[in-house]
Amino acid sequence: QLQLVESGGGLVQPGGSLRLSCVASGFTLDHYAIGWFRQAPGKEREGVSCIISSGGSAVYADSVKGRFTIFRDTEKNAVYLQMNNLKPEDTAVYHCATEAWGLCHIGAVYDKWGQGTQVTVSS
Repeated sequence: QLQLVESGGGLVQPGGSLRLSCVASGFTLDHYAIGWFRQAPGKEREGVSCIISSGGSAVYADSVKGRFTIFRDTEKNAVYLQMNNLKPEDTAVYHCATEAWGLCHIGAVYDKWGQGTQVTVSS
């Protein structure tokens, strides 16, 4: 009944672009902060970006700043991650998740997660 679904992953060459989607059903996203996370094989999960529940403010990991952009489409109940100038080190499974306080703060608890979408950057 309540679902959070990521899509848009795939195989791209270095320097290419990809847009990931995070779409909710059964609940609305506009009162939540939404974070994007990724995990590569053999490595710990890392936060990529987060957008707060209002105002449009967002934060980015240093490794993706200037290349990735997070934004909302309230009418579609969705959050997107636009990824440009992709690098092989961006290869990972990407997940979106909700934070109930609407904040992108240190120590935040993300309690709803999607199933993930695979991004592979390779020649």
